[in-house]
Amino acid sequence: MITEKNSTTYPVPGSVVSGIYPGKAFPLGATYDGQGVNFSIYSEQAEEIELCLFENLDSETEFLKIKLKEREHHIWHVYLADVKPGQLYGYRVNGVYDPQNGYRFNPHKLLFDPYAKAISGIIEWHDAVFGYKVGDPFLDLSFSAANSAPYVPRSVVIDPYFDWENDEAPKIPYDQSIIYEVHVKEFTKLNPDIPEELRGTYAGLAHPATIDYLKKLGITAVELMPVHHFVADRHLVEAGLTNFWGYNTIGFFAPDVRYSASGVKGEQVTEFKNMVKELHKAGIEVILDVVYNHTAEGNHMGPTLSFKGIDNEAYYRLTEDKRYYMDYTGTGNTLNAYLPGVLRLIMDSLRYWIIEMHVDGFRFDLAATLARELHDVNRLSAFFEIIYQDPVISQVKLIAEPWDIGEGGYQVGKFPPGWAEWNGKYRDCMRDYWRGAESMLTEFAERFTGSADLYKSDYRFPTASINFITAHDGFTLNDLVSYNEKHNHENKEENRDGEDYNRSWNCGVEGHTDDEGINNLRAQQKRNFLTTLMLSQGVPMLRSGDEISQTKNGNNNTYCQDNEISWINWQKADTSLLHFARQLIHWRKNHPVFCRRRWFKGRLIKEINLKDIEWFSPDGKEILQNSHEAFAKSLAIFLTGQDLGMTGPKGEKIMDDNFYMIFNGDAAPVQFKLPQAKYGETWVEVINTTKDKITPEGTIYKPDETITAGARSVILFQNPKKNNEST
Repeated sequence: MITEKNSTTYPVPGSVVSGIYPGKAFPLGATYDGQGVNFSIYSEQAEEIELCLFENLDSETEFLKIKLKEREHHIWHVYLADVKPGQLYGYRVNGVYDPQNGYRFNPHKLLFDPYAKAISGIIEWHDAVFGYKVGDPFLDLSFSAANSAPYVPRSVVIDPYFDWENDEAPKIPYDQSIIYEVHVKEFTKLNPDIPEELRGTYAGLAHPATIDYLKKLGITAVELMPVHHFVADRHLVEAGLTNFWGYNTIGFFAPDVRYSASGVKGEQVTEFKNMVKELHKAGIEVILDVVYNHTAEGNHMGPTLSFKGIDNEAYYRLTEDKRYYMDYTGTGNTLNAYLPGVLRLIMDSLRYWIIEMHVDGFRFDLAATLARELHDVNRLSAFFEIIYQDPVISQVKLIAEPWDIGEGGYQVGKFPPGWAEWNGKYRDCMRDYWRGAESMLTEFAERFTGSADLYKSDYRFPTASINFITAHDGFTLNDLVSYNEKHNHENKEENRDGEDYNRSWNCGVEGHTDDEGINNLRAQQKRNFLTTLMLSQGVPMLRSGDEISQTKNGNNNTYCQDNEISWINWQKADTSLLHFARQLIHWRKNHPVFCRRRWFKGRLIKEINLKDIEWFSPDGKEILQNSHEAFAKSLAIFLTGQDLGMTGPKGEKIMDDNFYMIFNGDAAPVQFKLPQAKYGETWVEVINTTKDKITPEGTIYKPDETITAGARSVILFQNPKKNNEST
C-alpha cells in the first residue's frame, strides 16, 4: 500500500509514471506488484544514484531521471506507480573517481541493475563503455565523460507471474542420476527435428523432439552451460569471434536473451520457465552451471558496466594497491564472496533460480574461489556456512568445480558434506588407463569404486563423485581418441590457448583418417570410455554430443566458436555409438549394483559367503588389497548384488545379480579365467566392447572357464539370480 509521497516532485509523464514514492529497501532489484514497481539497489560509497527510464530499445538517452532520496542499510530505493513490465531502465551512480584507492564512480556510464531479472540485448562495443579515456597515457587513471547509454542494453522490469501448472521438481536421488552437460545453442542449432525458428533457444530445448531424444538416451538431468546473461569480450568481437560458452556473467538473475526465440523485453524469462516446466514433465532435472567467481567487467582496464560503477570496493577483491584486482579466475577480477553484500547477492540469486525459475541444482564454476576468505581456500568459509543453513539452497543439487587457478586452488575431495564435485582425478585416471599409460591398480580401484580416498573420511558417499571422461572444456570423446595435440588455430591465439596435456591418444594417426583399422580401434575406445563411466560407482556425467561422436576437429577450447565447429551436426551422428550409449545408460539404471549409495565393505559377508567386491588377476587369483600398488593393465572385478545395503520406498531390501567385469587395457588379447562356482554357476556375456551392441542374452560361460579378452576391451558378465527381489 502506498502511504507516503516522496517529498520531491519530478516531471512525471502520466502515461508511464503517475506517482513517485519512497518505496522500500527489500527486495533488491525491480519488483512489480500489479500497481507499480519498487526499485532498490545496494551501494555503500555512492554519493548520488539516478534511476533512468527509457522509452524503447532504440532510445539512446533516458526520458526520465529520478534521483533516489531514500537510503537504508546502504540500499537506495524508490517506488514508481503505474510502471509496468517491459519498462527499460538502468542506473547512473555518482561518487569519487579515484582508481588508486578503489573508487571508480562515473555518472556518465549507464549501469545494469545487479538484480535485473532480464536484460534487453547485448553490448555494442565502443570506447564510451569504459570509465576512463581509452588511449589516454594515464590509462585507467584518466576519466571519461562520454555517455555509454547508446551502447549498452537496458535492464528490464518483468512480470513475475507464470502458470507453472502444478509443476513439481523430479527430485531424483544422486545414485539414480545420469547428468548430461548441454549448451543450449550447441545442442539445438542444427537439429533438423526442431523448427528452424526455435533452434538455438530455450524453446528448442523444450521442444518435444529434444525431450524425446533425452528420454530415449536415458539421462535424468541436463546441466546447462551458463545461461546467466553474459558479455562477449571486446577483443573477441573485434576478432570476429565471441564468448560462446558464456563464462562471463553480468546478470546473475537474468536468463541470457541470446537463447530466446521470443524477444528481448522480458519474454526470455517466460521462455526459460516453460523449458523447465516441459523438462520436469518428462522427469528431467535442470541444473545450471553458474559463475559467481567473477564478472564480465574484467581488470582495471575493463569496461564499467555494473558492479564496478555501483561500488567497486564493495563487490570485488582488490589488491593491496586498490587500483588492481585479485585474479583467481584468469579473467581479470574476482568477486569478493567474503563481503556481506556479495554473499547476499549470490544467495539471493540462487534462491531466485530455485523458487521463481524452479531449477533443481547448480554446478559452481571455479568453486574454490568462492571458498577463499582472505587468500587461502577455507572449506569452512562464510559461503559454505550460509548455504549449509539455508532451507532452500541446501535442498537442491550442489556440484563444485573444485579448483581455481590461484595458489592452493586444487581442492578435489575437500568440499564439505552436502556437496558433490567434478572428480578431475577420475577423468585423469581413466584417460591414462585407456591410452595405455602405466597405471597403479590402487588409483584405478579408488576411482572405479567412488573415490573413497577423497570422500569417505568426511562422511560423504560415492555419490559425492561426479565422474566424467570429457566436459565442455577439452576434447570431445571422439577427439580424445583421434588427436594427440590440440588444434586451436581458429581461436586466433596461435594455438597457445587450451590445455596442452590432454591425456589423449590418437590411435596411430592425428585426426581424420580413412584407415579402417584405426577407425575401428577408435570406435572401440569410445565404447571403453562410456562403459567404464557407466559401470563406475558415483554419478556419471556425459558431455552432450559424445554419444554420437561429435568432433571439433581437435579444438579443445571452443569457448569462442559460435559456429559449425561447436554446433552438433546431427546429420553426421554416429548412430551405432548412440544405440550403444542408450543401451548402456538404461542398463546402469536398471542395476543398482552399479549405483550404490554406500561404500563397499571389502570384507566377507557371512550370509552369502562372499565379499561385496573382489579383485582378480587374469589367472583367476584374487588380488589382495595390500598388493594394489602393482601396475595393472589387465584385471577383473567381482560385484555382488546380494548385499547392497539399500532399501526401497517401502523398506524392502534391494538386491541385484552378481557381475564379473574384465578390463583389458593391454594392446594385445589376454586370457582370463572366470571365477569359481561359489561366485556364480552361470555367466552370461552382456557387454563386450569389441562389439557395438549390448546383448542381455549373450554367450553363456561356466565357472573356471578361460575366455579371451580382446585387446583394449571391457567385458561384463552377469550371473542371474532367480527369485532375488532384483529391481
